[in-house]
Order: sequence, then C-alpha cells, then structure tokens
Amino acid sequence: MFGILRPCQHTLPPALRTAWMGHLCGLCLALRDAHGHLARVATSYDGLLLSVLFTAQLPPEGTRAAQRAAGPCALRGFRGASVAVGAGARLAATVSLALASARIRDHVLDGDGHYARRPVRSVAGRVADRWARQVSAAGRGLRLDTDSLLAVVAHQDEVERDARPGSDVRVVTAPTESATAQAFAHTAVLAGMPGNADPLREAGRMFGRLGHLLDAVQDLPSDTASGAWNPLTATATSLDRARELCAEALDDLLAALRRVTLTDSRLAHALLAHQLPRSVRHAFRGHVDGPPAGREGQGHGHQGRTTLPGLRHLPPDHGHDRPYQEYPGQGPGPTDPPDTGGPGGPGERSGGGGGSRCGCPPVRNPPVPRGVLAGCGLALWMTCTCQVCCRDSFPGPWSGQPRTGLCESCGPCCEACSCCGNGCSCCGSCSCCSD
Repeated sequence: MFGILRPCQHTLPPALRTAWMGHLCGLCLALRDAHGHLARVATSYDGLLLSVLFTAQLPPEGTRAAQRAAGPCALRGFRGASVAVGAGARLAATVSLALASARIRDHVLDGDGHYARRPVRSVAGRVADRWARQVSAAGRGLRLDTDSLLAVVAHQDEVERDARPGSDVRVVTAPTESATAQAFAHTAVLAGMPGNADPLREAGRMFGRLGHLLDAVQDLPSDTASGAWNPLTATATSLDRARELCAEALDDLLAALRRVTLTDSRLAHALLAHQLPRSVRHAFRGHVDGPPAGREGQGHGHQGRTTLPGLRHLPPDHGHDRPYQEYPGQGPGPTDPPDTGGPGGPGERSGGGGGSRCGCPPVRNPPVPRGVLAGCGLALWMTCTCQVCCRDSFPGPWSGQPRTGLCESCGPCCEACSCCGNGCSCCGSCSCCSD
C-alpha cells in the first residue's frame, strides 16, 4: 500500500483507529468485489480518505447504512470488523485503481527498477491498461467523469517532459492537483451535499499538491542515486522551496476544510488537520537547512528538527514509546471497552485476536516462553498468517513477550497527539480525540 496518511496506534485514539481500519478494509474489499483480487494491491492509504469524507457528510442513519460486518481476515489477525460499503467505498476504489494504473504506467515509461526488464514491462503495461478500462466502467455507476480523470493523469507525462530547471514545480504537480480535486468534490455529490463541493475541491487540490511534493521529497535520495526522474531535480527546486509550498498548501487545505459542513468530522479532522502535518514534518526530517518564513509566522521549533511555517497547531514531539492514552487529556473514550483481559481471564490479553476461534496464540501476562522448536513452529505460523506484520500485539515466538506488528509499528515517527489537552488552534476546538 502507498500513500502519505499512515496513522499509527499512537496518533489515533482506539475508536477512530477502528473507524480508519474500517475504511481501509472497505476499500480493499470494494477493489476485490468490483475488480478482482489482483486489484487489491491498489489499496491506498490516501484513497480511503474519499470514503472518510463521504461518510462524514452523511446523516447518522446514512452512516449506519454505509457499514457492514466483514468476516475474519489474515491482515487483521483473523478478526472480524465493521467495514465501509456503498458509494464512498466504491469511489475510493475507483480513484485508487486509477492512480495505481497511472503509477504503473509511469514506472513502465521510466523503466524504473524491475520495470526495466522487458517481460515485467509488458505484463505491467497490460495490467495498467486493463485497470484503466475498469475505472471507466466503474465511474459510470458513480456518475464520475473518469475519462477526464484519466486524461488529467495521462497529461502528467507531457508535463514532466516539458519540465526544465527554473520551471515552477507547481506546473508539474498541477495534473495531480486537478485529479484529486475532482475526486474530493465528487464525495459531496454522492453524499447529496452540493454546497461542500467547492471547498472540498480546493482541499483536494492542496492535498494533491502535498502528496506529489512529499512523494518527491521522500524519493529524492534514491532517485538521485539511480538517476531517475524527480520533479524537484528536474525543476531545480530546493528543499526550502518545497517546504514552503507544503506549508502554504497545508494552510489553504485547512482553511478550505473549515468551510465544509460535516455531520461527524472527527476522523477527517484527525487525518487532515493532525496526521497530514505530521507526514509533512516526517518527510523533511533530517534536513537541517533553515526553514523559510511562512505566510503566517513560524511554527514551534524542536531541537534538531525541521520547523515548518503554517504548522503552529502541531503538538510538540513526545517520547516515541508511550501509548496515546498516557498523555494529558487523552483517555479511553466512553465507547472503548475496559481492559478486562482476553479469553483466559484477567491474566490474559487477546492482543488483537489472541486465543480466538482462529487459533491465534494469546498474549499472556506474565509471558510464557517457548522452546526452540516450538518457537520456530509458532514463528512460521504467525508469519504465514500475517500476524507478524499486522497483528497488534502478538506474542514473541520464543520469549512470549508482547510484540507490535511490523505494519503497526511506527518506530521513531510516533508523536502522541496532545492537541485536546492544549487546545487546537487549527480549528478552534479539537474533536478528533474525543468520542
């Protein structure tokens, strides 16, 4: 999966993280149902934002109708879940497939990595063409003009060929901005909220610019080493300028978001007003050149870290290993179940499926160590069932100590959200952390 919005368990409270996973799984299942199992590789962290925005604009009864129960899945540690369905999930699937098709086509044209091999290039090109045809068919059922969407994405190749040192990098990001703006605005059409279309179009345009620039910043070291095309290198855009553009885009996106009428804004607010600035800060982490002056002043600086203008609402960095709920003002919401232990009673936690009907080994307290052979067998079982990647948490095969799945672990990027304890200046009042 790809995308810039990758919230971890430390930056979303349990209820919102469950809702986020519901949209992610709904996107994956919508891709499978409409386009086949292979299309599930197009699942995008950013694409699910369309499902989030669509659901956030629905009345309460519509929100309940846009969910269904899904059975156990290996990627959820063999747990069931309530997943998003309906027009929002289908729109997210259609746009994600269109972006994946364009992404593959771009790699084929550039001959990047494995795509430099003729057999891989040939197969990938056919897959991209087939997905483009499926996107056109799916768009008709959603009243989405996918032909113009694909045309805008296809225009990206022409724009990149014309890029020269000294060109404005925003010319390169313009096709992405247009496609994302169209997708964001269409959530208002599907939700029956036409008044939200214009501000969502502006928010989508800024989100597209951010996504393109952050992808370029993150790929810059590898692209420089391999000689691959990169918009920052092609236009001779400095990291200072890229940071300034990202800060301006964030300011404009949040201003547009304040003009959107949402029935339940918690998850959308958490992703766009809090996780997105974190993603920007992480993309520029390690670049120590001084920050440019922002349009609205400087943000909070941290020693040894990049300071971004326009990010004054960001909370300060905290320790990386403390769970989200331990910070002032952050406690379990009223909808979060108490920690009463797993199937084995108070001394045993389920830890994301422990001791359940699927045979997942429970996380026990105190830990129960295993021998070499038993540990090897358990390690093989949990690896093949994706528990080592996606279960939170799972017992260490040999030590029995609780471990966090690789996809769940965010390492040094974790920053606990203390916005509700300190006030949220980006919108006046922060509701993302309350239930």
